[in-house]
Amino acid sequence: MTEKEKDSPIRQKSFDLAIRIVNLYRYLVKEKNEFTLSKQILRSGTSPGANVREAQNGESDADFIHKMSIAQKETAETIYWLDLLHATDYLSLSEYDSLMKDSEEILKMIRSAILTKKRKMAIKTSATLILLILSGYSFYNLFS
Repeated sequence: MTEKEKDSPIRQKSFDLAIRIVNLYRYLVKEKNEFTLSKQILRSGTSPGANVREAQNGESDADFIHKMSIAQKETAETIYWLDLLHATDYLSLSEYDSLMKDSEEILKMIRSAILTKKRKMAIKTSATLILLILSGYSFYNLFS
């Protein structure tokens, strides 16, 4: 793991959210005797951090995007479970607001990372094509 990966804000924030979700799960089970929704949010709420780590160690840019897209979906699912837990009075407004703020921040960070990687891939592809064209290759030669 590189120093950049260790210092990654998205890595740290998604890990911190996972810790909060584990604690929420314990609270829901012990204090509220809730076993179904708590399992759902435990799964979805710990998944983004794992997928962010997988993305940072991805085999390619496409693998990075794929893993971050999974993290994005799981974060969106976590937001759904938070909405439901709040609507059914398992979470107070302050608990809900705090967890929701963190989840939405992570979702924005993940989306930004995906878009940034896609832009960099597009620039790299464009630059490669320009170099090929300038060096005398034609598209016909590339694909024949």
